[in-house]
Amino acid sequence: MKSKIKLICLSIFGLFITPFITKAVCPVCTVAIASGVGLCRYLGIDDLISGLWVGGLLISLAVWTKDYLKKHKWDFKYSYPILSAGYFLITFIPLKFLGILGHKYNLIFGMDRLLFSSIAGAFLVHISVFINNWLKKQNHNKVFIPYQKVIIPLILLTIFSFVFYYLFC
Repeated sequence: MKSKIKLICLSIFGLFITPFITKAVCPVCTVAIASGVGLCRYLGIDDLISGLWVGGLLISLAVWTKDYLKKHKWDFKYSYPILSAGYFLITFIPLKFLGILGHKYNLIFGMDRLLFSSIAGAFLVHISVFINNWLKKQNHNKVFIPYQKVIIPLILLTIFSFVFYYLFC
């Protein structure tokens, strides 16, 4: 049990200490991801699928909060990792105490399905930032289509929702 907790902690810690050059996530993307989370829970979709959207939402909120703090000159060293970890903690600690997280029949690879897929969703949002920056670089620092940085994470989260559904649900 202790090794599983260590693995979870190391996975989350590794996610937040990874350096990133640009963290451009707009409020529209955050609202779109939040809508996806709400829709998943309303429709009774498996935790493995909704967790992808939860992780995307949490990272999006952390980036959005960091940008807000920076704009108001309240930014501080390591604000992004602290905000990200904070959002994960204020989301998952109550779920643990409510019995939603950590049920012994809701595991995948020895980890809770919701937590596992939330970490995966967080990675997907990070990857979407890199894809967006790469696409802009290919097009002389211009987007190919309007709302490109909104569309890319939504497409990645949607694709992996189907992949997780067909592989694990």
